[in-house]
Amino acid sequence: MPRSAPAAPRLPDAFTPAVRRALGRADPTLGALMKRVGPFRLELTPLQSPFAALARSIVFQQLHGRAAAAIFERVSERVGKGRNFTPQALLSTSEAELREAGLSANKLAAVQDLARKSLEGTVPPLSKVRRMDDAALIEHFTQVRGIGQWTVEMLLIFRLGRPDVLPVDDFGVRKGFMLAYGLPEMPRPKALLEHGERWRPWRTVASWYLWRAAELSWEP
Repeated sequence: MPRSAPAAPRLPDAFTPAVRRALGRADPTLGALMKRVGPFRLELTPLQSPFAALARSIVFQQLHGRAAAAIFERVSERVGKGRNFTPQALLSTSEAELREAGLSANKLAAVQDLARKSLEGTVPPLSKVRRMDDAALIEHFTQVRGIGQWTVEMLLIFRLGRPDVLPVDDFGVRKGFMLAYGLPEMPRPKALLEHGERWRPWRTVASWYLWRAAELSWEP
């Protein structure tokens, strides 16, 4: 049975002045970074279909945005757009058509595995996803070929607005931490995870600011 998500508000509306003050007290360096960056402006894209969102993530892996978007558009033209982009429709589309749309052999195998696991319930429907906690979603989604923890973490942050996600393997987060904290090199994921304990239950907020830190000028 899926584990129910804790009663946590959805970002960005949940980020209040009180939360900002609490993070600043828990970690003055993060507090200084937040002050330098300015308002928290996480932009969410509402999740309509876990299957479609994960399929898009698979297509976009290791490709530039425009090229990946063009491939996903061609795939959608063959499978079905919007609500018609379903696991059943994808599995009914011939492999030749999907390869013609631009899917590599590995990505074709991954989206087919995603479709099968969606039909069998390993990938839950949206109604269940909304009730499941972060760890349960990571556990379920990473059973799909080609879906790793980072991919699920991005979905948790940018599609579900979950407030306590820290993607410790993300290059931008690690680089932002190195710059903001004046380190000679990027932290290892384990060290970042340990430091991030002081940011609970708002690690998503800290992650967003660390991404922004990687965009700032840090010249002495």
